[in-house]
Amino acid sequence: MNSLLENIETNSDKIQKPNFETRMGREFLAFYLKTKFKQIINWDKKSGQNLFLHIKEDFIERFLNRLIMNPKDKILVGITGESASGKSTICQEIIKTTHRLNLPVTILSADNYFNDISTLIKKYGDFDKLRDSGYDVDAPENFQLDLMAKNLEELKNGCDILAPKYLVNGTGVSVPSGLPVKSNKIIVVEGMATMLEPVKDIFDIKIYVEIDNKIRKKRFISRAKDRNQDKENAQRHWEYVIKAGERYIQPARSECDIIASGECDLTYFSELLEYINLATNSFEEEV
Repeated sequence: MNSLLENIETNSDKIQKPNFETRMGREFLAFYLKTKFKQIINWDKKSGQNLFLHIKEDFIERFLNRLIMNPKDKILVGITGESASGKSTICQEIIKTTHRLNLPVTILSADNYFNDISTLIKKYGDFDKLRDSGYDVDAPENFQLDLMAKNLEELKNGCDILAPKYLVNGTGVSVPSGLPVKSNKIIVVEGMATMLEPVKDIFDIKIYVEIDNKIRKKRFISRAKDRNQDKENAQRHWEYVIKAGERYIQPARSECDIIASGECDLTYFSELLEYINLATNSFEEEV
């Protein structure tokens, strides 16, 4: 990847920045970005890393047309995938890279829109007993989807929001308006709920992260302590998430624009992000 980065860093033939307030300027930007996107995809195929497992044929055209027609809207990226597929790890790397490069990116976990189930957890004793009772934790009706859709539209229109904050400590508590979220130029939302109705069609880019089930299971079981679970409960929860994934998450795969590998090397992924940043900011300001 370094050779690609070095190429753009040492390229002295910078393009004069067009006027993005005009349609002609935005069309030029779209044409320029199309060549860069194809360059990235071709590079990824040759790299042996293969972050992009599949990209819909019409995705680039659709996305660039959106930039031309609605340039002032923020760009919303939805990332979904089954439990332990690598969604959160990818987003953590995005956070580190965007902080290092000072990029206008917001990351939001859709898990914050889980309903408050603290009363149910108290009734059954703990989260595992609630799940074992037959309660379908990951069912769409257990998310505040209407609120999530409303909040995402507000973010897309440039408004900062106060999202609910779900506490991941086993209590099932959701704090209303407990999480301030800034409307940056790019807003990345990760979690299984991103591809549910009425949320999924708000996103400009839909990404599905997948990984071999053997690796997923190893990751999932290793996180048992983080969820205050022993190995026996973790195994039962794994059996639940397999079924929930088949029912609620896998159907979204065919609707996503990009299928990404959850096994991608994070250094390589960070370099791709850096290249995208360099490629999209290589315009020379008019003197």
